Amino acid sequence: MKFAFMCKKGQGGRGKVAVVGGGPAGLAATGYLVCQSYEVDVYEKLPLAGGLMMFGIPPYRIPRDSVLEGVEDLEKNFGVKFSYRTKVFCGEPRHDEGDEFVSNVIDLKKLIDEYDALLLTTGIWSSRRLGVPGDNAKGVFSALEYVYGWWVYELGYSTHKPPVGNKVVVIGGGYSAIDAAEVSLMKGAKEVYLTYRRTIKEAPAGEYEVRRVVSEGVRWVELIQPTKVVVSNDRVVGVEFVKMRLGEPDETGRPRPVPVPGTEHVIEADLVLAAVGEIPTPPLSTECDGIKADPKRRTIIVNEMMQTGVEKVFAAGDVVTGPSMIGKAIGSGLKAATHLDHFLRAKKVM
Repeated sequence: MKFAFMCKKGQGGRGKVAVVGGGPAGLAATGYLVCQSYEVDVYEKLPLAGGLMMFGIPPYRIPRDSVLEGVEDLEKNFGVKFSYRTKVFCGEPRHDEGDEFVSNVIDLKKLIDEYDALLLTTGIWSSRRLGVPGDNAKGVFSALEYVYGWWVYELGYSTHKPPVGNKVVVIGGGYSAIDAAEVSLMKGAKEVYLTYRRTIKEAPAGEYEVRRVVSEGVRWVELIQPTKVVVSNDRVVGVEFVKMRLGEPDETGRPRPVPVPGTEHVIEADLVLAAVGEIPTPPLSTECDGIKADPKRRTIIVNEMMQTGVEKVFAAGDVVTGPSMIGKAIGSGLKAATHLDHFLRAKKVM
C-alpha cells in the first residue's frame, strides 16, 4: 500500500506540517504532502501507524504487511518522522480506546505554535454503549474493543488474551458487527448470533457480507432489538430482546423499527459484543483556541476547504465525517492535504 503514490522521493524544504493521527486519512494526507515537498511529522497514540487498518479491521480484509510497507516507505524514502505512543490533546486528556499505549501527551496548542500547518485525523476511537440495563456487566464489550483486543494481542503488544465465548451475541448490522461475529467464530466460539433491529436488506454491511458470515456458521437473527442484558453474579448470561416490525421511513430514509409488545424473549450468552456505532475522538473537548467540535456528534467543525476555526489547522477523515469506509477516509485526507498545500502556497506568495 503506497501512500506517497504521486512521486518516488520527496524533496522537502517547502514547510513543516504535523499530522495528528496515523490512520487512513492521516497516512494518505502525509503521502500527498511529502510529494509536494513538505516535511511531515506524524503523531500517533498507538505503537504502530495504520489506525483501524492495523488494529480494527481483520487482516483478511486489509493485509497488515501492506500497510506496514507503506509506512516504512514514508519513513525511509520521504523522511517522515513518526512519534508513536503519543497523544495530542488540548486541555485535560480524555480517555479513549487505545490510550493504554500512550506514554507521552503533547498539548495541541504547542504543535500549532511549532508548525506551519496541522492536519487533525484522530478518527473514531470510542464506542457507543448499548444503552440498556446491564450493559456494563462483565462479558459485555464493544465490537471495536473486542476485535482491537485480539489484534493487539496477536501482534504482541499485549499479554491480555480476550475471552472466547461459548455463546456469543453480536448486536448490530454494520461492518464492525460482521467483523466481531467472524472473529468470535474464528477464535473458537461454539455459537455466534448476529442480531439486527431491521432486516438483512437494511443492514449497513450489505446482504453479501451477512450471507457470507452466515455461510461460515454465524446465526443471523433480524427484526429484534435488545431491551436489557441479563446478568447473574455481575456476569452476562443472556440478552433480552423484543421483536420489531418495520414502520414508516425515518430521517435516513430507512424504515423505522417499531417494537412489538409482548414479544420479549431471551437469547443465552456468555459474551455480548455491541456494534452500535463509534464516536469521533477529536484532540479537544469542545473548543481549543478557535478549533471547535460539534457538542453532539463530536466531529471537528470545518469549512469547505477542510479548515477549522484556526486557518492553519485542517481536519479530515472520520473525526470530521463520523464513521465511514476506509476509502472515504483516504479521500477526505487527500482533499484536506490539497487544501492545506494551497493554503501554504498562497501564504508564501502573499
